[in-house]
Amino acid sequence: MTAMRIKHTIRLPADLSVRLADYAARKKVPQALIVETALASFLSPDGPERLEAALARRLDRMTRQLERMERRVTISNESLAVFVRFWLTSTPPLPDAALAAAQSKGRERYDGFIEAVGRRLARGKTLDDEVRLDVGLGEQGQDAPDPKGNLVT
Repeated sequence: MTAMRIKHTIRLPADLSVRLADYAARKKVPQALIVETALASFLSPDGPERLEAALARRLDRMTRQLERMERRVTISNESLAVFVRFWLTSTPPLPDAALAAAQSKGRERYDGFIEAVGRRLARGKTLDDEVRLDVGLGEQGQDAPDPKGNLVT
């Protein structure tokens, strides 16, 4: 047995009407069903709680993404700092006679470096992926046990 349905006539702003029609066409459902579902959700007593739970899930996901990004930036910064320190302490200054040739060779090597970075990025494998694998983290960046069974974070 179906519940009795009462007809209502409402007026919507033109832009909202267009958005409703577009959404109904994309989802292949009647506009009345969309309005009925939206109204039921809006008037539902647990609507705010569901919205808060959805926002909390989204914020948690964003927090995890930011934490991963912070970790990657820290790894990048530390890698660069270690390299710069090593380079500065192990590279002797060049005599003036060799400076022009060294600069030319440096430009050539830099171009090769840029090409190598481009190839790595095109391949989709990054230093971050390699570091996570080296320290025993899974592909998803999740904590994984080391060979002794301890969690690596």
